[in-house]
Amino acid sequence: MVLVTPDAQRTMNTFLGAAQNLTTASIDEAQVAGAGILYLEGYLWDPETPRAAMERAIDIARAAGRRVAFTLSDSFCVDRHRDGFNALIDSGRVDILFANEDEIVSLTGAAGFDAAVDAASARVPILVVTRSERGAIAVEGGSRVDVPAEPVDKVVDTTGAGDLFAAGFLAGLSQGRPLDQSLRMGAIAAAEVISHYGARPEADLKALVEEKLG
Repeated sequence: MVLVTPDAQRTMNTFLGAAQNLTTASIDEAQVAGAGILYLEGYLWDPETPRAAMERAIDIARAAGRRVAFTLSDSFCVDRHRDGFNALIDSGRVDILFANEDEIVSLTGAAGFDAAVDAASARVPILVVTRSERGAIAVEGGSRVDVPAEPVDKVVDTTGAGDLFAAGFLAGLSQGRPLDQSLRMGAIAAAEVISHYGARPEADLKALVEEKLG
């Protein structure tokens, strides 16, 4: 839920729902081991029970040779769990790190966006950072790719934009596409979801990608 105050300040109130009760016993180990990429939310780092479940899922994925993607989720998550997030990253258990501009600066403590990207990208195989209307960047092996935001007629509701971006990017990556095309797929998915109310796409994302990327 997003609240807008009289002075136009926006705050995010996150309700984890049933996810806060996720236990290690709930994990389908075969499904995790068989997945190409395991994607985890920083929001679930707050409660101890789902945090243990996520760490168990990471262990399963890595033992099976799968990649682990982790999103910082929100600046307030970084503020509360900076040490834990940094420890997770520095342990080498995250292959793909997602963040936005504020989150990556907060995580690294660097003075500015580019310095934060340099600091974080040296610690993970792939770093992806979204920049709202300025598009997104990805860094792999010291090589940085920038893509612009996908144009939309009108921004209606930004709920779900980050998750849809990650979904598009990871879909591209799992298909063996290069970073620039994977970023474009993320931008296309995010642009679709912010053009209407609700966090679920209303258009056929596969068809949109085929139309725009060929």
